[in-house]
Amino acid sequence: MTQRFPLAILTVALLAATPAWAQQQAPLPETPPVVAPSDDPDAAETAPAKVPLEEIRRYVAVFNAVKEAYVEPVEDKKLMQSAIRGLLLDLDPHSTYFDKADSEAFDEQANGAYEGIGVELMQQPDRTLLVVSPIDDTPAAKAGIKSGDLITAIDGKPISADDGMEPLRGAPGSKIVLTIVRDGTPKPFDVTLVRDTIRVTSVRSRLLEPGYGYLRISAFQTDTAADFQKQIDRLQQNGKLRGLVLDLRSNPGGLLLAAVQVADDLLDKGNIVSTRGRMSISDSKFDATPGDRLNGAPVVVLVDAGSASASEVLAGALRDNNRARVVGSRTFGKGSVQTVLPLDNGDSVKLTTARYYTPSGKSIQASGIVPDLVVKPEQGGKPGAAVLGQDGQLYITEATLPGHLRGDEEGAAGYTPGDVLDGEAPIQAALAELKKVAATAKADSAGSTSRR
Repeated sequence: MTQRFPLAILTVALLAATPAWAQQQAPLPETPPVVAPSDDPDAAETAPAKVPLEEIRRYVAVFNAVKEAYVEPVEDKKLMQSAIRGLLLDLDPHSTYFDKADSEAFDEQANGAYEGIGVELMQQPDRTLLVVSPIDDTPAAKAGIKSGDLITAIDGKPISADDGMEPLRGAPGSKIVLTIVRDGTPKPFDVTLVRDTIRVTSVRSRLLEPGYGYLRISAFQTDTAADFQKQIDRLQQNGKLRGLVLDLRSNPGGLLLAAVQVADDLLDKGNIVSTRGRMSISDSKFDATPGDRLNGAPVVVLVDAGSASASEVLAGALRDNNRARVVGSRTFGKGSVQTVLPLDNGDSVKLTTARYYTPSGKSIQASGIVPDLVVKPEQGGKPGAAVLGQDGQLYITEATLPGHLRGDEEGAAGYTPGDVLDGEAPIQAALAELKKVAATAKADSAGSTSRR
């Protein structure tokens, strides 16, 4: 989950606005609190922060050494940007520095329109790009790019520490060649894509059978909640739905606000999600308001190893409130909140500031959500390959990302990373489960009526 706030107020209220469903909201302080330079939760937050002069002197010494002795001249600006990136590099995989271009690209993706290939990525310490998930109906998805793929070169060139993902962007119609490493494929291979204007339709729907709807959310963007309502209304044009399959497979997350709004549309009451950070100002709680757009019709949520962040918030909220069954594979396990802090030069810092908790009070950080009904990949399918796990296998999971935040339940017995579930078979499995839930609900309703 990612939010954007002015640097001066840091993480003042996870969301600046206070919508009706946000029942508890941290008050806005007159001045930002000063945090003690300590990881001890009992450290006084009012203690003055001390500037580590010895470390600054060491940095200046290294800076001067590079300036004077490196084999080629290096600009001061480049060295300073590298130093800032290094400041965030070892914190966790989701804290990063955006230059102005990257910051604008980040905003464009949240708004659902940009020029590129249409893929959610995470840069690895070795500079390769991990595919969290391709976005539906984009050049990346049409070319067969999969969750867990590693991009090791762009147009035959190794990925630069300075440019990072920027070469993936470009004018619509221009070609780009990606070198891909995929688990189960013995050698790297090239994929040629044609860049396009990516207008991501984050919500799509259809009827699977009369009375049984299917709705897919591919990412949580600015308009996702409004589009969700429109699609639900469209599905119900010909009568009340008997049930809904909500597909969140390979949904990398996005805006927390959108996920909370979708959960509120399906819940009459109950907590949706809460966040807790090192500073009390990062603590928030979001509760549902009365009104269920499906009028209690059963819901089955379909997830897989690529379901992360805001999609895990939605799945957890619906299950913990006994509103939905979860079907599929263990989710990614990203249980942290990022706050985007704009800088005065147009750059920004994306900083992990809190963890989120499902209504049952559990953090899914590095453990993910385990489905009620596990679905395996179709015959010949592969696990979500991306990162080398302790067992020597390659998996796409928060728990195996270098430098990840340790989860409350990390390392528990029986942990097995999830699979990426492609194709129609998982949808049919979710539909079969939905019919069972609907039949049980109908029988319970009939029994209740007969006893009156």
